[in-house]
Amino acid sequence: MTQNPFDSHCTDIAWCPGCGNFSILEIVKKALTEVGLDPRSVVMVSGIGQAAKTPHYINSHFFNGLHGRALPVATAIRASNPNLTVIAESGDGDMYGEGGNHFLHAVRRNPNLTMIVHDNMVYGLTKGQASPTSQKGFKTPVQFYGVTNEPLNPVALAIALNASFVARGFSGDVPGTKDILIQAIRHKGYALVDILQPCITFNKVNTFRWYKEHTYPLPKTYEPKNREEAFARALEADRLPLGIFFREEGRPTFEENLGIYQNDPRPLYERKTDLNLLRKRIEQTFGGV
Repeated sequence: MTQNPFDSHCTDIAWCPGCGNFSILEIVKKALTEVGLDPRSVVMVSGIGQAAKTPHYINSHFFNGLHGRALPVATAIRASNPNLTVIAESGDGDMYGEGGNHFLHAVRRNPNLTMIVHDNMVYGLTKGQASPTSQKGFKTPVQFYGVTNEPLNPVALAIALNASFVARGFSGDVPGTKDILIQAIRHKGYALVDILQPCITFNKVNTFRWYKEHTYPLPKTYEPKNREEAFARALEADRLPLGIFFREEGRPTFEENLGIYQNDPRPLYERKTDLNLLRKRIEQTFGGV
C-alpha cells in the first residue's frame, strides 16, 4: 500500500482511544492527498485544545499558537504567500469560544482558507466544562445544574454572516466528510467545515450513537445556492443535516482586496520592498494594527 504523503512519523498521539479526532485526522489526510497537494505547500494553523493537536500528526507545515487565535494567524499566512494552502483547525471551544470574535470577522473578510472545527460540544482538554455548542441541560463538573445558555449554531451563524462556503460533517461518516472537505479546500474563499464528533471521556450524552440517530445527509437534490433555504436547514435541531449548506463562487477574497498580488504573484518574502505596502493595506482593512 502506498503511504499517504501527509502521514506523520509521530506515534505519540495524545487522544483517548475511540476519540472522534482519529477519524477526522484520517479524513483530513485523505482529503489533502486527493486534492493533489504537496505537503510542502500546506500550512495547518491551530490554537489550544485536543483538536488543536491535529497538525502535530500531519506531515506539513504547521503553526500552533494561542487559544482562539488560529484564524488571524492563518489569514496573515495566506495574505503573505498566496501559493500556500492554509487550513485553520481547532475545536469548538477554541474556535467558537475564545476565538469567536475572529470567527465572525474571518467570515466578513473572506480569506482564501479552510476552517475545520472539531465540534464535540464540550471542552475536552480542560476536563469537560460546557463549550459554546453544548446543549441545554448538559451537566458538567462546572455546570452541575445543567447548561442554561442557548447553544451556538455555527452553521446558521456563518450563513447569516454570508460566508461563501458553509458545511457540516460527522466524524463517523468518513467518505461523506472527506468529500465535503475536498470541496472546501478547492473553494476560493473562506470555507467553514463544522465536523461533529464524540468525546468519549467527557461527553456521555452526544455519543457516536447519538450522532448517528440525530443526523441525516442533505438530499442529493439539494442545491447549496439558496441562502434562505440554507439558513432554514441550519436551524433544524431535532436531526442535524450533514453536507454543504451554502456555497457562492467568484466572491473577491481578502488577499485580492488587499491588491498586492495584481501585478506580481510572488510571495512577500521574495518581495521585501513590498512589506510596507502590505502594512498600509492591512491598516486600511483592519483600521490599524
